[in-house]
Amino acid sequence: MLCEQHFFELYKREPQDVAFCPYRICPIGAHSDHQYGKVTGLAIDKGIYLAYSPKQNGIVELCSLQFDKRAQWHIAGVPAVKQDDWADYLRGATLELGRRYPLSKGLSGVIEGTLPIGGLSSSAAVTLVFLKALCAVNNISPEPLEIIRMAVTVENSYVGVSSGKLDQSCEIFCRKDKLLYLDTMDDSYELIPAPSGMKPYEIAIFFSGVERTLAGSKFNMRVDECRSAAYALKAFSGIEYGKFGETHLRDVPVEVFEQYKDRLPESWRKRAGHWYSEFDRVKKGAEAWRKGDIEEYGRLSFASGWSSIYNWETGSDELKTLYDIMTRTEGIYGGRFSGAGFKGCCMALIDPAFRESIQAKVEAGYIAAFPALKDKYRSVICQSADGIIL
Repeated sequence: MLCEQHFFELYKREPQDVAFCPYRICPIGAHSDHQYGKVTGLAIDKGIYLAYSPKQNGIVELCSLQFDKRAQWHIAGVPAVKQDDWADYLRGATLELGRRYPLSKGLSGVIEGTLPIGGLSSSAAVTLVFLKALCAVNNISPEPLEIIRMAVTVENSYVGVSSGKLDQSCEIFCRKDKLLYLDTMDDSYELIPAPSGMKPYEIAIFFSGVERTLAGSKFNMRVDECRSAAYALKAFSGIEYGKFGETHLRDVPVEVFEQYKDRLPESWRKRAGHWYSEFDRVKKGAEAWRKGDIEEYGRLSFASGWSSIYNWETGSDELKTLYDIMTRTEGIYGGRFSGAGFKGCCMALIDPAFRESIQAKVEAGYIAAFPALKDKYRSVICQSADGIIL
């Protein structure tokens, strides 16, 4: 790995270990976890590596092959607020782990991401791989759910992104060729095997060439619109409600939404409409996968993409174009934006027999629409994979 080579060049010795966390895709279950919805997901065989060794003096010293600036802090002196650079997730992770466990050692490390940033939960992956390494050098062994909760707290409270637990859960619980079916309300989950009779599949990732940052996007606004809808629906129907920040659409039965939706502002109605329809798609998708019907699962993923555009109202022109090309390309079972949908990439489940023609058609159509992105566009074929081994 390049991170090992770079570590040796920096420190003139081999790293003690190399940790790995995969990226994830969520074909159905988009924009749902922050309202305690259900999701489906797969980890992929690409992700983030961290070559590291302990530092006895408590200093954390990190560099990334994707960013220029080196980051450094002491385990007992983490800045209380984010510094607005690539290492904020890792500062927050140090702070959160230190609140729960005594830390005595820091680490020196080199981080390597194997795919472009944007849409594949790289922020969750780098947080988890760093937590794994920091736990290892301090001889700490938290349970998987505690690691997930720490990583989510970092995103919500330190970085300021109102995300749920989809990314972290996929990157920990997923197993190769099994679909993760997770209820984010109570963390119950099932790993549904791909039946022996199911058609073969691969995972295609189409990078738009445009990066995105969740905290600076409309992501948090969408979450607030969902909470506003839930709050209003409770008021209309007489359901008891409390604090705004503790209100979720999962608290409100779909029948209540159907009865009172016309009283909601249009934007709130659309956000809630996406959430309720996505909840239904996830359940149907899990059953389709269980039956080995990947074509139906793919159709539901395309429907999720459509709702993301027209009800959730996300999607840059670049991602909308990629999605539209995907829906017209033979051999693609289904797909959608990957991630928040403002920039980043699209993912698709594809028939391996059409791999080359799919890549050629999607690239030709996309570059024709956005010729200036020719040198930044990229497509990658991936396989499903196990989540991080803690």
